[in-house]
Amino acid sequence: MKMYKERMNAWLNSQVISEESKEEIRSIKYETELEDRFYQDLEFGTAGLRGIVGAGTNRMNEYVIARASQGLANTIKNHGEEAVKRGIVIAHDVRFMSEEFTEIAARVFAANGIKTYLFDDIRPTPMLSYAVRYLKTVSGIVVTASHNPKQYNGYKVYWKEGSQILDDIANEILSEIKNLDFEDVITMDYDEAIEKGLIEILDHTIDQSYYKDTLAKGINDDLDKDICVVYTPLNGTGNKPVRHILRERGFTNINVVPEQENPDPTFATVGYPNPEDIKAFKYSVELAKKINADLIVATDPDCDRVAIMGKQKDGEYYAFNGNQTGALLLYYILNSLNQRNLISKNGAIVKSIVTGDLGKTIAESLSVKCYETLTGFKNICSLPNKWDISKESEFIFGYEESIGYVFGNHVRDKDGVISSMMIVEMASYYKKMGKNLVDVLYEIYEKYGYFKEHLMSIVLDGMEGKERILRMMKFFRESGFKEFAGLKVKEEIDYKNGYKDVGKSNVLIYHLEDGSWFAIRPSGTEPKIKLYIYAKDVAEDVAENKVGEIKEDVLSKLYSVK
Repeated sequence: MKMYKERMNAWLNSQVISEESKEEIRSIKYETELEDRFYQDLEFGTAGLRGIVGAGTNRMNEYVIARASQGLANTIKNHGEEAVKRGIVIAHDVRFMSEEFTEIAARVFAANGIKTYLFDDIRPTPMLSYAVRYLKTVSGIVVTASHNPKQYNGYKVYWKEGSQILDDIANEILSEIKNLDFEDVITMDYDEAIEKGLIEILDHTIDQSYYKDTLAKGINDDLDKDICVVYTPLNGTGNKPVRHILRERGFTNINVVPEQENPDPTFATVGYPNPEDIKAFKYSVELAKKINADLIVATDPDCDRVAIMGKQKDGEYYAFNGNQTGALLLYYILNSLNQRNLISKNGAIVKSIVTGDLGKTIAESLSVKCYETLTGFKNICSLPNKWDISKESEFIFGYEESIGYVFGNHVRDKDGVISSMMIVEMASYYKKMGKNLVDVLYEIYEKYGYFKEHLMSIVLDGMEGKERILRMMKFFRESGFKEFAGLKVKEEIDYKNGYKDVGKSNVLIYHLEDGSWFAIRPSGTEPKIKLYIYAKDVAEDVAENKVGEIKEDVLSKLYSVK
């Protein structure tokens, strides 16, 4: 009998699984669907859990959430009585089952004697990071699937510094989860837990403190505060926090896309609620053209990432990618701080290894050191966590190409709220000087060179897709390629066992003889393999052509793997 059938039969025969969940499985007629639901337990890693909502061991549902929570509860208890007393704080987004999963997790922690703090409504992910630091809890959770399609949900775990867990804590939790059956989970009645003080609903004190600390990061006040901005939260959690911050910062002309203003777990107006995808800007561009907006800002559903479009001289809107936006923010922030002598001698920024080098070049031109980590803000923020203790460097800014940015030390994750504030401040600063953000981008290119890139993903769903992605990575590792697009390979870096000060990851980077480079890696949260291509030249068209030729060659090799 196939392995998946053993898991499926255990599910159907369990005394804990509801009849409704069992019936959902019995009603499925296709073996491939049943196999996908049961061929594995939904993987728990440093990104926590993320998957399609539904019945089965490879799905997001109340039983998988409860078992993960019991594993985390056991881990907290293993860290001693002080950890138990510090407790845990949980936030959630707008998605289907987010509120229910939050309550289930809270009931598990309460049953284990762990004080649990809950927000009274949806909150952006960065506010959870802030809450961990503010409340000094030992851990935190955000129930969210970020920018994934509507059928997904997720469970991201944070540790005491306010950043997402790294391998050490993730492995402790996973070890506990692997020793648990669904029947081993203990829960407490929700109302009883509140009555006993084990679950506490937070008031808005933390919100106000977060807003105060965010507003304090503003740099310039010589701004055109009537700059016309279109904002879309893409029916997620960003609407109230971003608008509040911009209003308090004094911006008077913020226009929200009405169809995408309020929470909607179906994401009916956008389908795939990822602002990296230009299609997510359809409604906001229509509004921007109608009101002649200078800038469009879009945050993803859990408001940790932000993408922008800027009006050009011809009235059309230019879509900035994450590398460009990160470079613009660094150029603005570092120059503004430098003019005020506010950069310390050990000031530092952090970027991921697959993020372009323009931001690094800008930072180093101002004597700011740039550190690199593996992808993900859990890794980016691990350095300022260390620097809090060692005082080796002073963290200024962190970012990665996938439209995630953080400025300052009050949040230890990417933050779409403060990023939105700084983007609008930056655009209004340059508008008062008679420039738009496209002008500033080309000013940067003229100063530092034309850094061009192409980032793409190949989506390969299900078990077959997962195995094909592994074969693609194996093919590149074993082929010993000497050149791409006629350019000799200068250096191949395989992060499988780590490299220099950077940890282990399934990432390959090829540096070519002319300074161009590309990286390939499987996504850690979605069924896709990602390709990042970078080139630089004094001429824009030459840099773009290099990117196109490398892309064509690499894709042909990837697609040759069946």
